[in-house]
Amino acid sequence: MILFILKRVLYTLPITFAVSIVCFLLVHLAPGDPVSAFLPPQASAEVIAAVTHELGLDRPLPIQFLHWLSRVVVGDFGVSIANGRDVFDEVIGAFSNSLILASVAIPLAVAFGFALGAISGYCRGTLVDRISTVVAIGGVSVPHYWLAIVLVIIFAVENNILPAMGAGPGDSRAWSWDWEHLRFAVLPAVSMAVVPMSIIARTVKAVVAEVLSQEFVRALRAKGIGSFRVFIHVVKNAAPTSIAVVGVQVGYLLGGSILIETVFSWPGAGYLLNIAIFQRDLPILQGTILVLAMFFVFTNLLVDVLQAAIDPRVRRY
Repeated sequence: MILFILKRVLYTLPITFAVSIVCFLLVHLAPGDPVSAFLPPQASAEVIAAVTHELGLDRPLPIQFLHWLSRVVVGDFGVSIANGRDVFDEVIGAFSNSLILASVAIPLAVAFGFALGAISGYCRGTLVDRISTVVAIGGVSVPHYWLAIVLVIIFAVENNILPAMGAGPGDSRAWSWDWEHLRFAVLPAVSMAVVPMSIIARTVKAVVAEVLSQEFVRALRAKGIGSFRVFIHVVKNAAPTSIAVVGVQVGYLLGGSILIETVFSWPGAGYLLNIAIFQRDLPILQGTILVLAMFFVFTNLLVDVLQAAIDPRVRRY
């Protein structure tokens, strides 16, 4: 098991390097001039050239990348072009807010998605299966930002049950796990959880249906084992394959959502990324995209380890 983990960790190193290259190039290949974005329109060409040189944007791209990567490795993400703040502090602060939101959305998506898919796959052809299928297809089909707006209209505007904006009372940055703060996370967490929940449900349903067709299930039933115990055996055998999809969706929730966080003005990574795009703030864009990508890389690493722990057959690959 230790050898398997070491191999997977080594595999992530070239992936991480490739991700850093993609993050750097995507931002620089996008149209627009980051210097002109925050300088006044009347700024002279000399001022623009001086600021460009100071930021190192006049150097060749390979030199810029190596200089940026050498600083990122030691945790120096640079300084925001728009506000002069430390990028690392800005990104970590935003991601901590996204993690708070994900801590509410992940249990909802995984618990309801897995339960919905397992019951639907086990009860194929029944009314429960049809209802579960409709719910899963509807969850995947409905745009999550549209659902967020509908939830705001119903629960915030019309009935004033839950708040529609912010991350705490009085726009407080000090988060506390009490109802006064959690009520601000309910609507965005539900909006974020619907799509991953539906994807997990459909995947788990397909895996459970496949497991049900295997010989050992028929053998269990022939021995007279009860339906509930058979269901537990089926779920256990479906878990390793399902975990891969669950891990990807958890990574999506951990990374936050630009549209959801923008709709609810939740100060997370997606909201920060949205602001950085409009301000053409390259250091913030690079730092946020890199950290978000790393979430997916290490989430996949964790999923591989969990799969190997649950199913020893995975360790042979």
